[in-house]
Amino acid sequence: MQDDKSTAQVDVVAVAAHPDDLEITCGGTLALLVRQGYRVAMIDLTDGEPTPRGTQEIRAREAEAARQVLGVPLRIGVGLPNRLLMDSPENRFALATWFRRLRPQIVIAMAGRTPAASPDHYQAQLLIEAARFYSQLTKWDDRFAGTAPYRVPHLVYAPVPGDAEIRHWHTTFVVDISDTFEQKLQAVRCYQSQFDEARFERMRHFLSSYNGFLGSRCGFRYGELFALPQPLGTNDLFRTVLGGQAPMPPTPLTPPATLPHG
Repeated sequence: MQDDKSTAQVDVVAVAAHPDDLEITCGGTLALLVRQGYRVAMIDLTDGEPTPRGTQEIRAREAEAARQVLGVPLRIGVGLPNRLLMDSPENRFALATWFRRLRPQIVIAMAGRTPAASPDHYQAQLLIEAARFYSQLTKWDDRFAGTAPYRVPHLVYAPVPGDAEIRHWHTTFVVDISDTFEQKLQAVRCYQSQFDEARFERMRHFLSSYNGFLGSRCGFRYGELFALPQPLGTNDLFRTVLGGQAPMPPTPLTPPATLPHG
């Protein structure tokens, strides 16, 4: 896992609490963005340990392998504590410093409450939102390692499957990951400490069903869901509407021609 102090600007930064969170929620889209030529970085707020099945060294190797599978050039570990992750001022400073260094156009935040899983997930959402705001603050540079203020233009949510709440987002959209879905599965498979054969088979079935359902609603084989904290603006209604496809083939308006008898 890369954790250098790079200040190279990127186009998109995706952030979540643990290694494997981003792969599961939006790994297909991250791989697609790389293929499309965008500069992408991943940020893990914690190293995911301790867990019953891993170690810090194992999880770091798995995260690096998954990064390579997705083709993402930069993966950063912030080093905040797993199981104790909170939206606190100190943690906001730490993440906002990375936003100032990387200066992304878009931050993708894993979002939602998972009461049957780690509370770190929802704390991460709150922390990402706050760090985006903190990143632009002036007269406070000493709290951000001397980096210059930066306002992140766009925040995009990657909603968790099985959120405890029914969300009424201002805007949702689905990205076609038909060409990168197998890449996504391969990246998740890198986390063998978390997904043995039986657990991975259940995860593979779930992602195939869930991403297949999302994609089918827009005419894609597989899709990933995203949401915005504000309405989606456009200056081209036609291209915006045609970004998806018809979810089902249209019914012919006229009956097919019949062959003459004889």
